[in-house]
Amino acid sequence: MTRVLSLVVWFVSLMVLVSPAMAQQHETGFLDRQVTVEGTAYRYQIFVPVDYTPETRWPVILFLHGAGERGADGVLQTEVGLGRALRRDAARFPAIVVMPQAPRDTRWTGAPGVAAIAALDAAVDEFSTDADRVYLTGLSLGGNGTWYLAYAHPDRFAALAPICGFVGGVAGRFPAFVPDDTRSPHEQVAERIRGIPTWIFHGEIDSVVPVSELRAMAAALKTLGSPVTYSELPGTNHNSWDAAYASPALTDWLFAQRRR
Repeated sequence: MTRVLSLVVWFVSLMVLVSPAMAQQHETGFLDRQVTVEGTAYRYQIFVPVDYTPETRWPVILFLHGAGERGADGVLQTEVGLGRALRRDAARFPAIVVMPQAPRDTRWTGAPGVAAIAALDAAVDEFSTDADRVYLTGLSLGGNGTWYLAYAHPDRFAALAPICGFVGGVAGRFPAFVPDDTRSPHEQVAERIRGIPTWIFHGEIDSVVPVSELRAMAAALKTLGSPVTYSELPGTNHNSWDAAYASPALTDWLFAQRRR
């Protein structure tokens, strides 16, 4: 009986020691999540660094994919752009990364945009994050979404990194999301986001989104004295995102920004 009692005491003592350690364990890597907006479920992914701990307040990146990654599988958006960069060298991105997915035949305005912000809010609630270090980036159609969500929520983000993302519409598709005005769409967007540090990337010979789109956006921001950097990649077509997300200069700059 004495031996049994001793074993029980030993087991209880062991559990007391182990339980706090177990409580500190968290899922890391790419995690499946879902939000519901207007009765529609939107699947998305969250990337959590391997060394995540709730004792640290982590920056957050909201990443918006392009037209080719639209769907409902909740995974495709992680295979291009920032998701690919994370798989290659996750240590370069010490942040919680939120990757929503827009349904086919939609863009990042309307319900998909609401779902993207809802996914961001859910990540902020679930993990220990820094509200003053929330960043927004996207490529192509997601670059357009970056401009839109910044325009709709100008006080939310500490920095923007739109990549080959148009503002004024492309070849009659995806019309400008700003109201009709005597000013250009670029001027209207620039006025709303003028205080947000922005780094724009675009390929010099982009055959999908005219380079004039991003030149005009950069010029509109510079006219207002906005903190904007414009990088036009020589000899690069539409895929300017691989070079952008591989750039240590971009990540160094991004994580140095704080909401004003």
